[in-house]
Amino acid sequence: MASAKDNNFLVIARTDNKSARIAFENEIVKELTARGIKATASFTKFPNLNPDQKITEEKKNEIISILQKDGFNGVVLTVIKETQELSKTVSEGGYYAGGNYYGYYPRYYNGFYGYYHNPMSYSTLGNYVPQTTKTYTANNYILETVIYDLDESEEKQLVAVVTSKLEEPEKPTSTAKQYVKAIAQSFDKK
Repeated sequence: MASAKDNNFLVIARTDNKSARIAFENEIVKELTARGIKATASFTKFPNLNPDQKITEEKKNEIISILQKDGFNGVVLTVIKETQELSKTVSEGGYYAGGNYYGYYPRYYNGFYGYYHNPMSYSTLGNYVPQTTKTYTANNYILETVIYDLDESEEKQLVAVVTSKLEEPEKPTSTAKQYVKAIAQSFDKK
């Protein structure tokens, strides 16, 4: 891995979601650059590259030519391996809030008529908060990032594989920041 740190990496996020692609590629490049590793986001160099397109032999040769021509000798490729859709139900309420006055008695306790007439004498449980239930759907994603050193022979190019599960990500940018740490740490391993 130490020799791969000197490579010029092309960072590719393989997804048809353009904003997620940009967010992931930018975060990976930012983290690798901070570690002294030269990296370029594929969308800046090749905006028309469709990373989610099926690759023919002709397209494969074209990609090899582009990588060699622009001096890229490493690739960091992130792929969504699986999307898991799930339904979640969240319940809130269904309890009493407040309560009675422990430690002293309120003034209406002093006489029978005051106590009997006061609405607080009916209940000492406090105010009931009604139960509400909300059901929503969310997605979990299984991501895999593979890192290749293109200076090596075909069977020795694989440098690292990072697989992670992202649970209910809110936005691609915040999700990318969490995931990128694991990718960058794989460069630290010998």
